[in-house]
Amino acid sequence: MDTALMLGRGTGLFFIILFSARGSRAQKGDGCGHTVLGTGSGSLASLGYPLSYPTHSVCEWEISVSAGDTLVLRVADLDIHTQNCQVSYLRLFNGIGAGRTEIVKLCHGDVSGSRVVESAGHQVTVQFMSGPHSHGRGFFLSYASSKHQDLITCLEKGNDFAEAEFSKFCPAGCLTDFGEVSGTIPHGYRDSSPLCLAGIHAGVVSNALGGAVSVVSSKGIPHYDSTLANNVTSVAGNLSPSLFTFKTSGCYGTLGLESGVVSDSQISASSMWEWGRHGDKPSVWAPSGSRLKRVGLPWAAANSNSKEWVQVDLKRDKKVTGIITTGSTLPEFQFYVSTYRVHYSSNGQDWTAYQEAGSNQEKVFQGNTNYLQEVRNNFIPPIEARFIRICPSQWHQQIALKMELLGCQLHSARPRIFYPAAPPPQRSTTPPLQRRTTHTPSVRNTTMPQHPHNEVALVAVLVPVLVVVLTAPVLVIVCAWLWKSRKSPEVTYDLPHWDRTVWWKSMKQLLPSKLDGEECVRYSSTARADQRPRMEPAEYAQPLVSGTMTSLGQRSTFKPEEGTDPEYDAPLTPEQYHAYAEPLPASGAEYAIPITIDRVNHVSGASLAFLGPGLLAQTDSSQSGMSMYDTPKSTSDQAAPAEGQLYQVPQNSHNTPCQEID
Repeated sequence: MDTALMLGRGTGLFFIILFSARGSRAQKGDGCGHTVLGTGSGSLASLGYPLSYPTHSVCEWEISVSAGDTLVLRVADLDIHTQNCQVSYLRLFNGIGAGRTEIVKLCHGDVSGSRVVESAGHQVTVQFMSGPHSHGRGFFLSYASSKHQDLITCLEKGNDFAEAEFSKFCPAGCLTDFGEVSGTIPHGYRDSSPLCLAGIHAGVVSNALGGAVSVVSSKGIPHYDSTLANNVTSVAGNLSPSLFTFKTSGCYGTLGLESGVVSDSQISASSMWEWGRHGDKPSVWAPSGSRLKRVGLPWAAANSNSKEWVQVDLKRDKKVTGIITTGSTLPEFQFYVSTYRVHYSSNGQDWTAYQEAGSNQEKVFQGNTNYLQEVRNNFIPPIEARFIRICPSQWHQQIALKMELLGCQLHSARPRIFYPAAPPPQRSTTPPLQRRTTHTPSVRNTTMPQHPHNEVALVAVLVPVLVVVLTAPVLVIVCAWLWKSRKSPEVTYDLPHWDRTVWWKSMKQLLPSKLDGEECVRYSSTARADQRPRMEPAEYAQPLVSGTMTSLGQRSTFKPEEGTDPEYDAPLTPEQYHAYAEPLPASGAEYAIPITIDRVNHVSGASLAFLGPGLLAQTDSSQSGMSMYDTPKSTSDQAAPAEGQLYQVPQNSHNTPCQEID
């Protein structure tokens, strides 16, 4: 197992990280610039890029990946201002050491755009030589294992891709000094932003490892916010034709500090500060005040040293993907933590310091640069633990912060175990002006975002007003349509179902035809339900004496005469079912009382004539001797009716037209 020394520059600070990996990676010379050599990908550049590179300098990088893989190198930019390719060039070799063989030699004018070079083995040597020149940017390239054929460089921007959705592989080392990102997640990034640098800001890839990104392009927005995240400060931006954002796993929700899901008893600290002016009651800066966006005093440590901490008990192991911190948020107490470390534990006893992948050293996170601005840092890879502890390393005036954890539930829950409670925090009453202020590290981009409070207040007022303005016309249209389509107060009722049957059609032959001028009865839907149309008592016709009679058919509703004076049933009242005579029993034969008519009023040529107003009912029973009866229904051979015999059906004495009932 070999070790290699890697020199790099991330946020304006030079740092040295000792890597332990399967292969050897090294650089040597005085012309080496930005360099990050990851385990499977990396980026490197000449000294001073993108400004002028130095004269008479040389740098050589040795790159190795896992045995069995090959390397893909993409030269993003090459600008060598000399015509002498013997003293100024970029050369790539297969292998390292004395046995290496040249792949390609690039000089001035050889690279006008991105150029891809593939190696024959798993080791490559990159050599840059510069001679005398007046100006020139030098070069910048990225590499990755051959498994990532979709490799892009750190210089490619969102508007370099025409696809609406695409996936690319970002190499390690794209956290550069010269890239400028505008926007934030989830709102999106301006299309002029470098794609991989925006991915680091969004927390979807790591600067030390790189990684694949899934990008979605859409229409631009009028304004892009400025935020600080993962040591990358995005600047405010104006309207652009398009924007892009990243697809994520969705495990970036808040874990309950701001919302109150995490109770005060779940937040503890090594100590807390109590302080008040002379004669005033001391104020307590308790751990419960360390909730992001909470109004009031934050948590502040009693002592100003690197042994202070504040921790959160999540009650069970969870997947923690990031943290957001801010300072005191109080103008009169401008305290904040500028750098911090993160420890985690599953039992509250055994603690592990968070390390970035590929490193065996504890990672120090960039904190706040002022007391008000929020700063986000993502954990790549994520933490799976129950207890999260924040250990401040550097601060301004006083250790004080507010925070929120990001993450989600684990898919498989572990059994809950009782853990002892944390000891009560120590208290201190030392005034803040006597505290020591640690050195605040320089940040690659210290652009301050615009104050968000006025915009938030304006949105809180405009959104409800806009909702009311948009919904009011819709409600008016719906109400108007319902008013117009309401039912008329008068409804014409159709005949009942039995009126459409064959039986009723045959019974209609016994009824007089509709009188002229008759109109159907209309019932008002607003009238009382107990109002019914008034009906006159039905009058039953006496047999009309006639010499000629005709049959009414097989069934009749009248009884035959029994003697000289036939008896008729009294008509039913309107409150009962119908106004006709009582039906005959079904067991016996059914007869009809003959209706006699004067021969002078007989209408010839019709077996059943509906008599008009000129036909008067005869009630004299003395003429019943001239009447004839139809045969019973049960008689098989029914006699034919005599010619001229005629019957009349019962009808009302008043021919009043149908009236409208309110």
